[in-house]
Amino acid sequence: MLRLGIVGLPNVGKSTLFNALTSSKAAAAENYPFCTVEPNVGVVEVPDARLERLNEVVRPKKKVPAVVEFVDIAGLVKGASQGEGLGNQFLSHIREVDAVVHVIRCFDDPDVVHVMGPVDPVRTELNAGRGAREAGESDDAVKFLRQLGLLTAKPILYAANVNEDDLAGRGGPWLDKLRAAVQAHHEEAEIVPFSAKFEAELGELSGTERQEYLASAGVSEAGLDRLIHAGYRLLGLQTFFTVGENEVRAWTMHRGGTAFDAAGEIHSDFQRGFIRAETVAYEDFARVGSYKAAREQGLVRSEGRDYVVKDGDILLFRFNV
Repeated sequence: MLRLGIVGLPNVGKSTLFNALTSSKAAAAENYPFCTVEPNVGVVEVPDARLERLNEVVRPKKKVPAVVEFVDIAGLVKGASQGEGLGNQFLSHIREVDAVVHVIRCFDDPDVVHVMGPVDPVRTELNAGRGAREAGESDDAVKFLRQLGLLTAKPILYAANVNEDDLAGRGGPWLDKLRAAVQAHHEEAEIVPFSAKFEAELGELSGTERQEYLASAGVSEAGLDRLIHAGYRLLGLQTFFTVGENEVRAWTMHRGGTAFDAAGEIHSDFQRGFIRAETVAYEDFARVGSYKAAREQGLVRSEGRDYVVKDGDILLFRFNV
């Protein structure tokens, strides 16, 4: 399961973002509703239109999405690295996540006090020195650095909390300033603009009202969904599916992984007794509607353990233990 840790200074929209996740996903998820595991941890389904389509075509007993765990990590304060405030709690929680979502305030509002005085998203962005994430010159070096538990080795996403009026244009002076700083210091980092206020209001809606509200802001997808998709891109993740009468299910694996790796994501027995993977592309399956029809039309391939799984593949594993 992908784990994203949400960090940021007080009053930048971090808690509002986390609370918006709670309300927006509770109604949408079936088997994985947003559930609070601890006061600051929640599980959210990964939005994927392909899974919805497969559910419509197959009509199984249940639908199981891939999930992401969000951790609302204690707010940063001056001296946190020396244990001030909840500094020690912050350090223990952030070491356990796969990537860090750094919420940055990119809006002016005299009614919302900034703990460091005037708004300045670049000062908020921690760019003093060279982080370990920038020091790895090879895949092996990056893996080694991450095994050390270094905080600056964590991949990072910047969630830019902007005014609602800036959503459609993806603009605004503070956001432009942040983009320039990130490009200069963290070339691989991605910035996801969102409005915490807008997301909180969107979370109260569903169905047609939700789509109309998104359209009114000039966006096609919620910021929270874009944040999850950005996390997948950042960590090189992709989705494959399993389909049957009992359930259709989305699974997460690393891009470039093999059928043998995918089998292990489901169960160690699948991997230990791997024989082959019957594979069909999502587009073909969605068009014909079943494995039976896909086989009859020659769309199903028999692949070995070294087959490199493609995003959206539908896999049926044959194994013997």
